[in-house]
This record gives sequence, C-alpha cells and structure tokens, in this order.
Amino acid sequence: MKSAPTESRIAVLGAGAWGTALAASFARAGRDCLLWARADDSVAAINSQHRNPRYLGDIALPETLRATGNMAEALDGAGVILLAVPAQTLRDFLADTLGSTAPRSVFVSTAKGIDRETSHTMSEIIDDVAGRDRSAVLSGPSFAADVAAGLPTAVTVAAHDLETAKALAEVLSSKTLRCYASDDLMGVELGGALKNVLAIAAGIVHGANLGASAVAALTTRGFAELQRVADALGAKPDTLAGLSGLGDLILSCGSEKSRNFAYGAALARGEDLSNRPLAEGVFTASVAARLAHGHDLDAPIISAIDAILAGNLTVEAAMSELMSRPLKTET
Repeated sequence: MKSAPTESRIAVLGAGAWGTALAASFARAGRDCLLWARADDSVAAINSQHRNPRYLGDIALPETLRATGNMAEALDGAGVILLAVPAQTLRDFLADTLGSTAPRSVFVSTAKGIDRETSHTMSEIIDDVAGRDRSAVLSGPSFAADVAAGLPTAVTVAAHDLETAKALAEVLSSKTLRCYASDDLMGVELGGALKNVLAIAAGIVHGANLGASAVAALTTRGFAELQRVADALGAKPDTLAGLSGLGDLILSCGSEKSRNFAYGAALARGEDLSNRPLAEGVFTASVAARLAHGHDLDAPIISAIDAILAGNLTVEAAMSELMSRPLKTET
C-alpha cells in the first residue's frame, strides 16, 4: 500500500460539528484544507463570519478556513479525504462521491459506528466501495468543541498498512491535535463504535440519579464487554487499552458533552428524544448485541441497552436484572 504524501491537500466532507472542528484544526496548522458543506448558508457563514451557526456557533473559526458547497471543487487535488458523515449514510455517500476523487487519494472515516444492515465497519465499507488501499479511520477521545477551540487532543489514525497510518498522522497532526498511528483498523473502529453504546448506558445511570459509583461500575464492566466483542472480531488488546478504546470510553461515559451520554440521560429522565442530535450508539446497539450473541459472548450491558432502545425493557427492569445476575469473579 502506498503512503499518503506528507503535504497532501485535505478535503473534509461534512460540515457538522466534527467535520468543522477537524477542518479548523487543519487550517489553524497551515494545511491546505477545504471544507465541503451541504447547506449554502453554512458555506457563507464560514467564509464570511468565520463561524458555523448550525454547529459550534460560539467558536471563532480560523480566518484561513475555507468552505464550499461544490463537491468537485472540494475534491480537486485532494490526496486525503476526511469523511465526516454519519455511519449509516457512509456507503451511499462514498459511492456518490467516488467518481470525483483522484485515484490515489485516501479516505479517512471519522464516524464511530457500525453499519446496521451489513455489520460492516467504516473501513470495510470503504474497502468495498473504493478499494482496500484507500481506507483509513480517525478515532479517539475527542469532543468537537475542544478540537475546534484548539485545545490539546490526542487521537488514533489507523490504516491497513502502518506506514500509511504514519504518513496520515503526519498530515493530520498539529500543535494541538496529536495523531498516533496504528494498523489495527478493527480495534480502533470497534473501540469507537462500542463505546457509544456504553456511553448511552452510562447516561441512563446518570439520568436516573443512580450515583457516580454506579456510573463507574457500569463503565468498567462495560469495558470488559467491549474487550470481549472486539477480541472475538480480531482486535488487538493493546489497541483497546489505548486512546481509541479505553480513552474514548472514559471521555464519553463522563459528560453530557457526549451526544450518546446525553441521549441516555434524556431517555432516563423521560424527555422527548425526537429532536436530539445524532447519537450513533442508538444505531450501533442492535449490531453490537447481534455480534455478541453470534459469538456466544457474555455482554449483559450491551444486550440491556439494545432492549431498552427497542422498547422491550424499562430502565428500572434493566437495572434490576443487571444487579441480580449470579455473582462471579471479576477476571
């Protein structure tokens, strides 16, 4: 596999919170970066006001950050293409976009999810649509607002080939965004996707006022489930103990700045969930439960969240079931 050139032009496709934050980081570091936005008003605001009113509206973006609504313009000459679109739409979006890309460009998915129809990870979708030598992912403990504001953040960039991952880390890193390279795509992606389900669980515990001790216990036991599922699918233990596994889990299970944690908290409080921001864990829960069941793995927290989200189990009943399970050794 070829390595990404260290001076590649970067196209960020998707001007949601995360896409905007990453593009801001690259622009602040002096990278040649163009942000594609679907909405014309977002493009105008980013270029003239240096803000994205739809997302992160209170954060001033670098004046050097440029946005466009023209996909061909965004992709022209781009060697590195960041896909900042929801996991469940990635396949169709990539298929529609592929024809406008340079043959040797690398796609870096930033979505933390699993396709609920095929159970494919984002890199597997890129492999299917664009080819195995063009897929990579970026994941790790990172809130969009922190990255957009230039606060120090560390993430993992993974590709099938470690040299490609290292080259991408060089392209995407800055003084405030540190990228670590990995060739464990499965571990990096499953860490990011499964932690979303567990963050919903932690949010439910928080929203139900069950106490900080319960949140800590659930996060720890949830991590054991994450490890079991990821290990069964070929992930490396060291990856799961790193930024894109344990690191992301700790961040997402402790703050309502996490969309998944906030979703769980709102669910437990009985709030209207219809207009809430996208929480990828809602889609991933059923896939995670299916994968655990298919590999005959013990994953009671993941199974409980899947049942709660499907409307087949109440929060109260789930907590009762989890606390009354037979006692066992911890390891």
